[in-house]
Amino acid sequence: MVFPLVLLKLLDWILYQFLATPCYLAATKIRNYGFLRNPSLKSSQQAPPYPSVTKCSLECRASQTLVCDIHGTLLRSDQSFFPYFMLVAFESGSIVRAFLLLLSCPLLLVLDHELKLRVMIFITFSGLRKKDVKSVGRAVLPKFFLENLNLQVYEVLASTGRRVIFTTFPRVMVEWFLKEYLGVSDVVGTELHSVGNYYTGFLSESGLPMKHKALKDFFGDNKPDIGLGSSSPHDQLFISLCKEAYVVNKEDRKNNASSVMPRERYPKPLVFHDGRLAFLPTPSATLYMFLWLPLGLTLAIFRLSVGIFLPYKISLILACWSGIRIRVKGCIPSKSDKGKGVLYVCTHRTLLDPVFLSTVLKKPLTAVTYSLSKVSEFIAPMKTVRLTRDRQQDGETMQKQLSEGDLVVCPEGTTCREPYLLRFSSLFAELADEIVPVAMNVHVNMFYGTTASGLKCLDPIFFLMNPIPVYHVHFLGKVPRELTCAGGRSSFEVANHIQRQLASALGFECTTLTRKDKYMMLAGNEGIVHQSKK
Repeated sequence: MVFPLVLLKLLDWILYQFLATPCYLAATKIRNYGFLRNPSLKSSQQAPPYPSVTKCSLECRASQTLVCDIHGTLLRSDQSFFPYFMLVAFESGSIVRAFLLLLSCPLLLVLDHELKLRVMIFITFSGLRKKDVKSVGRAVLPKFFLENLNLQVYEVLASTGRRVIFTTFPRVMVEWFLKEYLGVSDVVGTELHSVGNYYTGFLSESGLPMKHKALKDFFGDNKPDIGLGSSSPHDQLFISLCKEAYVVNKEDRKNNASSVMPRERYPKPLVFHDGRLAFLPTPSATLYMFLWLPLGLTLAIFRLSVGIFLPYKISLILACWSGIRIRVKGCIPSKSDKGKGVLYVCTHRTLLDPVFLSTVLKKPLTAVTYSLSKVSEFIAPMKTVRLTRDRQQDGETMQKQLSEGDLVVCPEGTTCREPYLLRFSSLFAELADEIVPVAMNVHVNMFYGTTASGLKCLDPIFFLMNPIPVYHVHFLGKVPRELTCAGGRSSFEVANHIQRQLASALGFECTTLTRKDKYMMLAGNEGIVHQSKK
Protein backbone atom coordinates (compact mmCIF):
# COMPACT_ATOMS: atom_id res chain seq x y z
CA MET A 1 0.00 0.00 0.00
CA VAL A 2 2.80 2.39 0.85
CA PHE A 3 4.97 1.59 -2.20
CA PRO A 4 2.44 2.85 -4.84
CA LEU A 5 2.01 6.06 -2.84
CA VAL A 6 5.76 6.55 -2.70
CA LEU A 7 6.01 5.92 -6.46
CA LEU A 8 3.29 8.50 -7.16
CA LYS A 9 5.01 11.04 -4.94
CA LEU A 10 8.30 10.47 -6.73
CA LEU A 11 6.61 10.95 -10.12
CA ASP A 12 4.91 14.09 -8.85
CA TRP A 13 8.25 15.48 -7.70
CA ILE A 14 9.88 14.78 -11.08
CA LEU A 15 7.04 16.50 -12.95
CA TYR A 16 7.30 19.44 -10.60
CA GLN A 17 11.02 19.81 -11.23
CA PHE A 18 10.77 19.60 -15.03
CA LEU A 19 7.44 21.34 -15.67
CA ALA A 20 6.25 23.42 -12.75
CA THR A 21 9.51 25.21 -12.03
CA PRO A 22 10.13 26.41 -15.65
CA CYS A 23 6.51 27.57 -15.92
CA TYR A 24 6.83 29.50 -12.69
CA LEU A 25 10.00 31.22 -13.90
CA ALA A 26 8.33 32.14 -17.16
CA ALA A 27 5.35 33.61 -15.35
CA THR A 28 7.69 35.61 -13.13
CA LYS A 29 9.42 37.13 -16.19
CA ILE A 30 6.05 38.09 -17.74
CA ARG A 31 5.00 39.75 -14.51
CA ASN A 32 8.28 41.68 -14.34
CA TYR A 33 7.63 43.10 -17.83
CA GLY A 34 4.41 44.67 -16.64
CA PHE A 35 1.82 42.00 -17.38
CA LEU A 36 -0.52 40.58 -14.74
CA ARG A 37 0.34 43.34 -12.29
CA ASN A 38 -2.27 44.22 -9.67
CA PRO A 39 -0.79 46.29 -6.84
CA SER A 40 -3.92 46.23 -4.72
CA LEU A 41 -4.14 42.44 -4.98
CA LYS A 42 -0.45 42.08 -4.08
CA SER A 43 -0.80 44.18 -0.95
CA SER A 44 -3.90 42.29 0.15
CA GLN A 45 -2.15 38.95 -0.26
CA GLN A 46 0.81 40.04 1.85
CA ALA A 47 -1.35 41.17 4.75
CA PRO A 48 -1.11 38.55 7.49
CA PRO A 49 -4.49 37.19 8.61
CA TYR A 50 -3.43 37.15 12.29
CA PRO A 51 -1.11 39.38 14.36
CA SER A 52 2.35 38.26 15.43
CA VAL A 53 2.80 36.55 18.77
CA THR A 54 4.87 39.56 19.85
CA LYS A 55 1.60 41.56 19.88
CA CYS A 56 -0.03 39.26 22.41
CA SER A 57 -0.53 40.88 25.83
CA LEU A 58 0.61 38.85 28.85
CA GLU A 59 -1.67 40.56 31.38
CA CYS A 60 -4.73 38.95 32.98
CA ARG A 61 -4.18 35.57 31.33
CA ALA A 62 -4.03 33.41 34.48
CA SER A 63 -7.55 32.03 34.01
CA GLN A 64 -7.32 31.52 30.26
CA THR A 65 -6.60 28.45 28.12
CA LEU A 66 -3.89 28.35 25.45
CA VAL A 67 -3.48 25.84 22.63
CA CYS A 68 -0.51 25.44 20.28
CA ASP A 69 1.87 22.96 18.67
CA ILE A 70 5.41 22.24 19.78
CA HIS A 71 6.86 22.02 16.26
CA GLY A 72 7.00 25.34 14.41
CA THR A 73 5.58 27.22 17.38
CA LEU A 74 7.17 26.39 20.72
CA LEU A 75 10.43 25.39 19.02
CA ARG A 76 12.38 28.12 17.23
CA SER A 77 13.80 25.93 14.49
CA ASP A 78 11.57 25.17 11.54
CA GLN A 79 13.56 22.02 10.77
CA SER A 80 11.80 18.72 10.34
CA PHE A 81 11.21 16.20 13.11
CA PHE A 82 14.29 14.30 11.90
CA PRO A 83 16.81 15.34 14.62
CA TYR A 84 14.50 14.24 17.43
CA PHE A 85 13.72 10.92 15.77
CA MET A 86 17.46 10.43 15.26
CA LEU A 87 18.03 10.98 18.98
CA VAL A 88 15.50 8.26 19.81
CA ALA A 89 16.94 5.92 17.16
CA PHE A 90 20.54 6.39 18.37
CA GLU A 91 20.02 6.56 22.12
CA SER A 92 17.16 4.12 22.55
CA GLY A 93 17.91 1.87 19.56
CA SER A 94 21.37 1.35 18.13
CA ILE A 95 23.91 2.85 15.76
CA VAL A 96 22.58 0.53 13.01
CA ARG A 97 19.05 1.89 13.44
CA ALA A 98 20.39 5.45 13.37
CA PHE A 99 22.27 4.69 10.15
CA LEU A 100 19.10 3.28 8.53
CA LEU A 101 17.23 6.43 9.47
CA LEU A 102 19.98 8.52 7.89
CA LEU A 103 19.78 6.44 4.70
CA SER A 104 16.07 7.24 4.48
CA CYS A 105 16.74 10.98 4.05
CA PRO A 106 16.60 10.99 0.21
CA LEU A 107 13.25 9.21 0.39
CA LEU A 108 11.94 11.63 3.02
CA LEU A 109 12.63 14.56 0.69
CA VAL A 110 9.98 13.45 -1.80
CA LEU A 111 7.27 12.46 0.71
CA ASP A 112 4.56 14.67 2.11
CA HIS A 113 4.25 15.40 5.81
CA GLU A 114 2.13 12.38 6.72
CA LEU A 115 4.13 9.76 4.81
CA LYS A 116 7.38 11.27 6.03
CA LEU A 117 6.26 10.89 9.64
CA ARG A 118 5.07 7.34 9.08
CA VAL A 119 8.42 6.30 7.58
CA MET A 120 10.44 7.92 10.39
CA ILE A 121 8.19 6.39 13.04
CA PHE A 122 8.52 2.91 11.54
CA ILE A 123 12.33 3.04 11.27
CA THR A 124 12.75 4.62 14.69
CA PHE A 125 10.25 2.71 16.82
CA SER A 126 9.83 -0.77 15.35
CA GLY A 127 10.96 -3.27 17.95
CA LEU A 128 11.92 -0.73 20.62
CA ARG A 129 10.99 -1.35 24.23
CA LYS A 130 8.54 1.10 25.76
CA LYS A 131 10.72 1.74 28.79
CA ASP A 132 13.73 2.62 26.61
CA VAL A 133 11.75 5.18 24.63
CA LYS A 134 10.28 6.59 27.82
CA SER A 135 13.79 6.95 29.24
CA VAL A 136 14.96 8.92 26.19
CA GLY A 137 11.89 11.17 26.42
CA ARG A 138 12.72 11.88 30.05
CA ALA A 139 16.53 12.03 30.06
CA VAL A 140 17.72 12.98 26.54
CA LEU A 141 15.18 15.00 24.57
CA PRO A 142 14.43 17.76 27.16
CA LYS A 143 17.94 19.23 26.75
CA PHE A 144 17.48 19.71 23.01
CA PHE A 145 13.92 20.99 23.39
CA LEU A 146 15.03 23.58 25.95
CA GLU A 147 17.90 24.78 23.76
CA ASN A 148 15.44 25.29 20.91
CA LEU A 149 12.60 26.81 22.92
CA ASN A 150 11.12 30.08 21.64
CA LEU A 151 11.26 32.58 24.49
CA GLN A 152 8.48 34.81 23.14
CA VAL A 153 6.08 31.89 22.74
CA TYR A 154 7.02 30.49 26.14
CA GLU A 155 6.24 33.80 27.85
CA VAL A 156 2.74 33.77 26.37
CA LEU A 157 2.30 30.12 27.33
CA ALA A 158 3.56 30.70 30.89
CA SER A 159 1.12 33.59 31.41
CA THR A 160 -1.91 31.34 30.95
CA GLY A 161 -3.56 29.06 33.48
CA ARG A 162 -4.24 26.03 31.30
CA ARG A 163 -2.07 24.84 28.42
CA VAL A 164 -3.01 22.17 25.88
CA ILE A 165 -0.62 21.01 23.16
CA PHE A 166 -1.82 19.49 19.87
CA THR A 167 0.95 17.95 17.78
CA THR A 168 1.75 15.25 15.25
CA PHE A 169 4.86 14.35 17.28
CA PRO A 170 4.51 10.92 18.92
CA ARG A 171 3.12 11.74 22.35
CA VAL A 172 5.67 9.53 24.11
CA MET A 173 8.50 11.74 22.80
CA VAL A 174 7.21 15.08 24.08
CA GLU A 175 4.76 14.50 26.91
CA TRP A 176 7.26 14.29 29.77
CA PHE A 177 9.08 17.47 28.70
CA LEU A 178 5.88 19.45 28.17
CA LYS A 179 4.38 18.49 31.51
CA GLU A 180 7.54 18.52 33.62
CA TYR A 181 9.20 21.68 32.25
CA LEU A 182 6.37 23.75 30.77
CA GLY A 183 3.48 22.82 33.05
CA VAL A 184 1.27 21.66 30.20
CA SER A 185 -1.93 20.03 31.44
CA ASP A 186 -2.83 17.92 28.38
CA VAL A 187 -0.94 16.64 25.33
CA VAL A 188 -2.76 15.38 22.23
CA GLY A 189 -0.28 13.73 19.89
CA THR A 190 0.31 10.75 17.65
CA GLU A 191 -0.33 7.44 19.40
CA LEU A 192 1.87 4.47 18.53
CA HIS A 193 0.78 0.86 18.19
CA SER A 194 2.44 -1.64 20.51
CA VAL A 195 2.40 -5.32 21.32
CA GLY A 196 3.19 -6.06 24.93
CA ASN A 197 6.19 -3.97 25.96
CA TYR A 198 7.38 -3.28 22.40
CA TYR A 199 6.43 -0.80 19.70
CA THR A 200 5.59 -2.18 16.27
CA GLY A 201 6.56 0.96 14.36
CA PHE A 202 2.99 1.57 13.18
CA LEU A 203 0.44 4.15 14.28
CA SER A 204 -2.57 3.33 16.40
CA GLU A 205 -6.01 3.22 14.79
CA SER A 206 -6.49 6.95 15.32
CA GLY A 207 -3.57 7.71 12.95
CA LEU A 208 -1.97 11.15 12.76
CA PRO A 209 -4.14 13.73 14.53
CA MET A 210 -5.58 16.59 12.46
CA LYS A 211 -5.09 19.50 14.82
CA HIS A 212 -8.27 21.41 14.06
CA LYS A 213 -10.40 18.26 14.32
CA ALA A 214 -8.60 17.17 17.50
CA LEU A 215 -9.25 20.61 19.00
CA LYS A 216 -12.98 20.32 18.26
CA ASP A 217 -13.13 16.84 19.75
CA PHE A 218 -11.22 17.94 22.86
CA PHE A 219 -13.07 21.18 23.65
CA GLY A 220 -16.45 20.48 22.06
CA ASP A 221 -18.49 23.66 21.75
CA ASN A 222 -16.12 25.64 23.96
CA LYS A 223 -13.43 27.76 22.34
CA PRO A 224 -9.91 28.09 23.78
CA ASP A 225 -8.97 31.65 24.68
CA ILE A 226 -5.64 31.81 22.81
CA GLY A 227 -4.32 29.89 19.82
CA LEU A 228 -0.72 30.07 18.61
CA GLY A 229 0.42 28.68 15.29
CA SER A 230 2.70 29.09 12.32
CA SER A 231 1.77 30.68 9.01
CA SER A 232 0.98 27.31 7.40
CA PRO A 233 -2.61 26.75 6.14
CA HIS A 234 -3.12 23.88 8.60
CA ASP A 235 -2.19 26.08 11.55
CA GLN A 236 -4.32 28.93 10.25
CA LEU A 237 -7.35 26.65 10.33
CA PHE A 238 -6.32 25.36 13.76
CA ILE A 239 -6.01 28.77 15.45
CA SER A 240 -9.14 30.10 13.72
CA LEU A 241 -11.13 28.02 16.21
CA CYS A 242 -9.83 30.10 19.14
CA LYS A 243 -11.10 33.38 20.55
CA GLU A 244 -7.72 35.03 19.97
CA ALA A 245 -5.18 33.87 17.40
CA TYR A 246 -1.53 34.81 16.94
CA VAL A 247 1.09 33.71 14.45
CA VAL A 248 4.73 32.80 15.09
CA ASN A 249 6.41 34.18 11.98
CA LYS A 250 9.28 32.29 10.39
CA GLU A 251 11.35 35.48 10.23
CA ASP A 252 10.92 36.07 13.95
CA ARG A 253 12.12 32.57 14.79
CA LYS A 254 15.25 32.82 12.65
CA ASN A 255 16.41 36.41 12.99
CA ASN A 256 15.01 37.73 16.26
CA ALA A 257 17.56 37.35 19.04
CA SER A 258 14.83 37.99 21.62
CA SER A 259 13.30 34.60 20.77
CA VAL A 260 16.37 32.72 22.02
CA MET A 261 15.85 31.18 25.47
CA PRO A 262 18.89 31.87 27.71
CA ARG A 263 19.82 29.23 30.28
CA GLU A 264 18.92 31.48 33.20
CA ARG A 265 15.37 31.77 31.84
CA TYR A 266 14.77 28.03 31.61
CA PRO A 267 11.42 27.22 33.25
CA LYS A 268 13.25 24.57 35.30
CA PRO A 269 17.03 24.19 35.76
CA LEU A 270 18.54 21.55 33.49
CA VAL A 271 20.91 19.84 35.92
CA PHE A 272 20.82 16.26 34.67
CA HIS A 273 20.53 14.78 31.20
CA ASP A 274 21.74 11.62 29.52
CA GLY A 275 22.65 10.35 26.06
CA ARG A 276 25.86 10.16 24.07
CA LEU A 277 25.27 12.81 21.39
CA ALA A 278 26.44 16.31 22.27
CA PHE A 279 24.97 17.93 19.13
CA LEU A 280 21.55 18.21 17.50
CA PRO A 281 21.66 15.41 14.89
CA THR A 282 20.37 17.13 11.78
CA PRO A 283 20.85 15.10 8.56
CA SER A 284 24.09 16.86 7.66
CA ALA A 285 25.48 16.70 11.21
CA THR A 286 24.59 13.01 11.46
CA LEU A 287 26.31 12.31 8.14
CA TYR A 288 29.47 14.01 9.41
CA MET A 289 29.32 11.89 12.56
CA PHE A 290 29.14 8.62 10.61
CA LEU A 291 31.98 9.73 8.36
CA TRP A 292 34.03 10.56 11.46
CA LEU A 293 33.35 7.30 13.35
CA PRO A 294 36.10 5.12 11.75
CA LEU A 295 38.76 7.80 12.29
CA GLY A 296 37.36 8.67 15.71
CA LEU A 297 37.52 5.08 16.92
CA THR A 298 41.10 4.74 15.67
CA LEU A 299 42.01 8.01 17.37
CA ALA A 300 40.41 6.89 20.65
CA ILE A 301 42.41 3.65 20.67
CA PHE A 302 45.61 5.61 19.96
CA ARG A 303 44.91 8.14 22.73
CA LEU A 304 44.03 5.37 25.18
CA SER A 305 47.19 3.42 24.38
CA VAL A 306 49.34 6.52 24.78
CA GLY A 307 47.90 7.18 28.23
CA ILE A 308 48.36 3.59 29.39
CA PHE A 309 51.78 2.60 28.07
CA LEU A 310 53.89 5.77 27.72
CA PRO A 311 55.53 8.03 30.34
CA TYR A 312 53.70 11.17 31.39
CA LYS A 313 55.81 13.65 29.41
CA ILE A 314 55.58 11.72 26.17
CA SER A 315 51.89 10.90 26.61
CA LEU A 316 51.13 14.56 27.24
CA ILE A 317 52.88 15.61 24.04
CA LEU A 318 51.22 12.92 21.91
CA ALA A 319 47.80 13.61 23.44
CA CYS A 320 48.05 17.27 22.48
CA TRP A 321 49.32 16.29 19.03
CA SER A 322 46.23 14.07 18.56
CA GLY A 323 43.87 16.97 19.22
CA ILE A 324 43.29 16.89 22.97
CA ARG A 325 43.56 20.36 24.47
CA ILE A 326 44.59 20.63 28.13
CA ARG A 327 44.32 24.07 29.77
CA VAL A 328 46.17 24.34 33.09
CA LYS A 329 45.66 27.28 35.45
CA GLY A 330 47.04 28.04 38.91
CA CYS A 331 50.17 26.89 40.70
CA ILE A 332 50.86 23.19 41.04
CA PRO A 333 51.29 22.54 44.81
CA SER A 334 54.51 21.30 46.30
CA LYS A 335 54.86 17.92 47.94
CA SER A 336 53.63 17.54 51.51
CA ASP A 337 56.32 17.74 54.19
CA LYS A 338 54.33 15.87 56.85
CA GLY A 339 54.95 12.37 55.61
CA LYS A 340 51.45 12.00 54.24
CA GLY A 341 50.13 12.44 50.74
CA VAL A 342 48.24 15.44 49.43
CA LEU A 343 44.48 15.06 49.04
CA TYR A 344 43.27 16.47 45.72
CA VAL A 345 39.56 17.31 45.76
CA CYS A 346 38.17 17.56 42.21
CA THR A 347 34.94 18.37 40.50
CA HIS A 348 33.67 15.33 38.62
CA ARG A 349 33.06 15.81 34.89
CA THR A 350 34.14 12.48 33.37
CA LEU A 351 35.67 9.20 34.44
CA LEU A 352 39.04 10.50 33.19
CA ASP A 353 39.34 13.36 35.72
CA PRO A 354 41.99 11.60 37.87
CA VAL A 355 43.86 10.49 34.73
CA PHE A 356 44.19 14.03 33.36
CA LEU A 357 45.11 15.35 36.81
CA SER A 358 47.85 12.72 37.14
CA THR A 359 49.11 13.55 33.63
CA VAL A 360 49.28 17.27 34.39
CA LEU A 361 51.09 16.64 37.68
CA LYS A 362 53.37 14.12 35.91
CA LYS A 363 53.22 11.74 38.87
CA PRO A 364 51.13 8.72 39.85
CA LEU A 365 48.02 9.25 41.95
CA THR A 366 45.56 6.90 43.60
CA ALA A 367 41.88 7.43 42.80
CA VAL A 368 39.02 6.25 45.00
CA THR A 369 35.76 5.30 43.31
CA TYR A 370 32.32 4.08 44.34
CA SER A 371 31.19 2.30 41.19
CA LEU A 372 33.57 1.48 38.37
CA SER A 373 33.16 -1.10 35.64
CA LYS A 374 35.67 -3.94 35.50
CA VAL A 375 36.77 -2.85 32.02
CA SER A 376 37.44 0.74 33.12
CA GLU A 377 39.31 -0.52 36.16
CA PHE A 378 41.43 -2.81 34.00
CA ILE A 379 42.47 -0.16 31.47
CA ALA A 380 42.98 2.62 34.02
CA PRO A 381 46.60 3.90 33.82
CA MET A 382 46.61 4.53 37.58
CA LYS A 383 45.76 2.79 40.82
CA THR A 384 42.05 2.73 41.66
CA VAL A 385 40.55 1.76 45.02
CA ARG A 386 36.90 0.86 45.51
CA LEU A 387 34.88 2.34 48.36
CA THR A 388 32.04 0.44 50.03
CA ARG A 389 29.75 3.31 51.18
CA ASP A 390 30.43 2.25 54.74
CA ARG A 391 31.69 5.49 56.27
CA GLN A 392 34.06 3.98 58.83
CA GLN A 393 35.53 1.40 56.46
CA ASP A 394 35.92 3.93 53.63
CA GLY A 395 37.62 6.36 56.01
CA GLU A 396 40.17 3.75 57.00
CA THR A 397 40.79 2.84 53.37
CA MET A 398 41.42 6.46 52.36
CA GLN A 399 43.67 7.06 55.39
CA LYS A 400 45.78 4.08 54.37
CA GLN A 401 46.11 5.34 50.79
CA LEU A 402 47.08 8.83 52.00
CA SER A 403 49.84 7.35 54.14
CA GLU A 404 51.28 5.76 50.98
CA GLY A 405 51.01 8.74 48.61
CA ASP A 406 48.82 11.39 47.01
CA LEU A 407 45.10 10.69 46.69
CA VAL A 408 42.42 12.14 44.41
CA VAL A 409 38.75 12.13 45.35
CA CYS A 410 35.58 13.46 43.68
CA PRO A 411 33.18 14.20 46.57
CA GLU A 412 30.16 14.60 44.26
CA GLY A 413 30.17 10.84 43.82
CA THR A 414 29.02 11.04 40.20
CA THR A 415 29.54 13.17 37.11
CA CYS A 416 27.49 16.19 36.12
CA ARG A 417 27.61 17.67 32.61
CA GLU A 418 25.94 21.01 33.25
CA PRO A 419 27.35 24.03 35.15
CA TYR A 420 26.26 22.75 38.56
CA LEU A 421 28.06 21.07 41.44
CA LEU A 422 26.31 18.31 43.35
CA ARG A 423 26.44 18.05 47.12
CA PHE A 424 29.89 17.15 48.45
CA SER A 425 30.35 14.19 50.77
CA SER A 426 32.14 15.42 53.89
CA LEU A 427 34.17 12.26 54.52
CA PHE A 428 37.29 13.57 52.76
CA ALA A 429 37.48 16.59 55.08
CA GLU A 430 38.02 14.35 58.11
CA LEU A 431 41.04 12.60 56.65
CA ALA A 432 43.62 15.21 55.66
CA ASP A 433 44.94 18.60 56.69
CA GLU A 434 46.56 19.30 53.33
CA ILE A 435 43.73 19.62 50.85
CA VAL A 436 44.12 20.99 47.33
CA PRO A 437 40.86 21.81 45.47
CA VAL A 438 41.12 21.31 41.71
CA ALA A 439 38.41 22.79 39.47
CA MET A 440 38.05 20.53 36.43
CA ASN A 441 35.83 21.08 33.42
CA VAL A 442 35.49 19.58 29.94
CA HIS A 443 34.14 20.66 26.58
CA VAL A 444 33.15 18.19 23.85
CA ASN A 445 31.59 18.76 20.46
CA MET A 446 30.38 15.31 19.37
CA PHE A 447 30.09 12.70 22.14
CA TYR A 448 29.56 12.83 25.89
CA GLY A 449 31.97 10.72 27.91
CA THR A 450 29.43 9.92 30.64
CA THR A 451 26.25 7.91 30.85
CA ALA A 452 23.67 6.96 33.47
CA SER A 453 21.79 4.24 31.60
CA GLY A 454 24.28 3.05 28.97
CA LEU A 455 27.45 0.97 29.12
CA LYS A 456 29.86 2.76 31.47
CA CYS A 457 32.83 0.81 30.13
CA LEU A 458 32.48 2.83 26.90
CA ASP A 459 32.68 6.21 28.63
CA PRO A 460 36.43 6.74 28.04
CA ILE A 461 36.12 5.56 24.42
CA PHE A 462 33.31 7.99 23.62
CA PHE A 463 35.15 10.90 25.22
CA LEU A 464 38.37 10.14 23.37
CA MET A 465 36.47 9.84 20.06
CA ASN A 466 35.75 13.57 20.08
CA PRO A 467 37.76 15.44 17.42
CA ILE A 468 39.03 18.14 19.80
CA PRO A 469 38.07 17.52 23.45
CA VAL A 470 39.17 20.22 25.88
CA TYR A 471 40.09 19.62 29.53
CA HIS A 472 40.44 22.53 31.96
CA VAL A 473 42.48 21.92 35.13
CA HIS A 474 42.55 24.79 37.63
CA PHE A 475 44.59 24.39 40.84
CA LEU A 476 43.19 26.63 43.59
CA GLY A 477 46.01 26.20 46.12
CA LYS A 478 46.05 24.44 49.46
CA VAL A 479 43.17 25.14 51.81
CA PRO A 480 44.42 27.22 54.79
CA ARG A 481 44.76 25.22 58.00
CA GLU A 482 42.22 27.39 59.83
CA LEU A 483 39.58 26.36 57.26
CA THR A 484 40.13 22.62 57.78
CA CYS A 485 39.04 20.22 60.51
CA ALA A 486 42.49 20.66 62.11
CA GLY A 487 41.62 24.34 62.52
CA GLY A 488 38.39 23.62 64.37
CA ARG A 489 35.94 23.50 61.46
CA SER A 490 33.43 20.70 61.13
CA SER A 491 33.73 18.35 58.17
CA PHE A 492 30.46 19.70 56.73
CA GLU A 493 31.72 23.28 56.89
CA VAL A 494 34.95 22.29 55.13
CA ALA A 495 33.10 20.36 52.41
CA ASN A 496 30.63 23.21 51.80
CA HIS A 497 33.42 25.79 51.70
CA ILE A 498 35.41 23.82 49.11
CA GLN A 499 32.25 23.23 47.06
CA ARG A 500 31.58 26.99 46.95
CA GLN A 501 35.24 27.70 46.14
CA LEU A 502 35.24 25.29 43.19
CA ALA A 503 31.87 26.56 41.95
CA SER A 504 33.13 30.15 42.04
CA ALA A 505 36.26 29.24 40.07
CA LEU A 506 34.21 27.55 37.35
CA GLY A 507 31.23 29.93 37.34
CA PHE A 508 28.99 27.03 38.38
CA GLU A 509 26.07 26.87 40.80
CA CYS A 510 26.06 24.79 43.99
CA THR A 511 23.19 22.37 44.58
CA THR A 512 22.13 19.92 47.29
CA LEU A 513 21.39 17.22 44.72
CA THR A 514 23.15 13.88 45.07
CA ARG A 515 24.15 10.84 43.07
CA LYS A 516 20.89 9.16 44.02
CA ASP A 517 18.87 12.10 42.65
CA LYS A 518 20.68 11.87 39.32
CA TYR A 519 20.25 8.15 38.79
CA MET A 520 16.66 8.05 40.00
CA MET A 521 15.79 10.69 37.39
CA LEU A 522 17.84 9.40 34.48
CA ALA A 523 17.92 5.64 34.98
CA GLY A 524 15.30 4.79 37.59
CA ASN A 525 17.86 3.31 40.02
CA GLU A 526 20.29 4.50 42.67
CA GLY A 527 23.35 4.15 40.44
CA ILE A 528 25.03 1.44 42.48
CA VAL A 529 27.02 -1.28 40.73
CA HIS A 530 26.55 -4.47 42.72
CA GLN A 531 29.58 -6.69 42.69
CA SER A 532 29.03 -10.39 42.18
CA LYS A 533 30.02 -12.61 45.07
CA LYS A 534 32.48 -15.34 44.35
